Amino acid sequence: MSTRIGLIGDPHATPEPLAEALAIFRKEKADAIWCTGDITGYGTQIDTTVMLLKDSGCRAIYGNHEQWYIEKASYQAAPPTNDYINSLPPFIQEEREGKHLYMVHGSPPRSVMKGIRLLDENGNIIKEEEQAWTEHLTKFTYDVLIIGHTHQVFAAQLGNTLVINPGSTRFNHCCALLSLPDRTIEWFSLSGRMIHYTWNWAEEYKKSSE
Repeated sequence: MSTRIGLIGDPHATPEPLAEALAIFRKEKADAIWCTGDITGYGTQIDTTVMLLKDSGCRAIYGNHEQWYIEKASYQAAPPTNDYINSLPPFIQEEREGKHLYMVHGSPPRSVMKGIRLLDENGNIIKEEEQAWTEHLTKFTYDVLIIGHTHQVFAAQLGNTLVINPGSTRFNHCCALLSLPDRTIEWFSLSGRMIHYTWNWAEEYKKSSE
């Protein structure tokens, strides 16, 4: 028996690529869908984005943008959206197919700001970062760690843990499908664009908005 989990990262209130990812997971008959947080921020269609996640049965956690959203208390979205955001947990831990999974937005145990940034601007592994995070996760006892936040796309074995960042559906044009118990990953491009393995924050945001 095997389980397939669709992985979505950082949709940022942009429903079109999110809807495309969810359609892929339906076609691939994913058993579950998980989202790494940052559902809000950057985009403006937060109600539609939340509705898509809720209707799909996606399990989501909060990211730094949800934290800021709540702290500012500037609720301009519909009440069901605000209730949804307030209900999001900081992490998910679960056992499936004999594998222990942990999902958090930034890095374990509960950080939404300290992200795992492994790639350079060309999408290549930075050896120093790989080594540093391998050491950092030495006592981490989970088989799979799923993260978001850094808008990078990778699956890297760091010590005993497979660390997966599915990237942002909005900025990296990407989603992923995790198969258990073998821990294999399938990547899917979105929006008719190539996967952008590293999104460089302000500079790339300006380009994407042009």
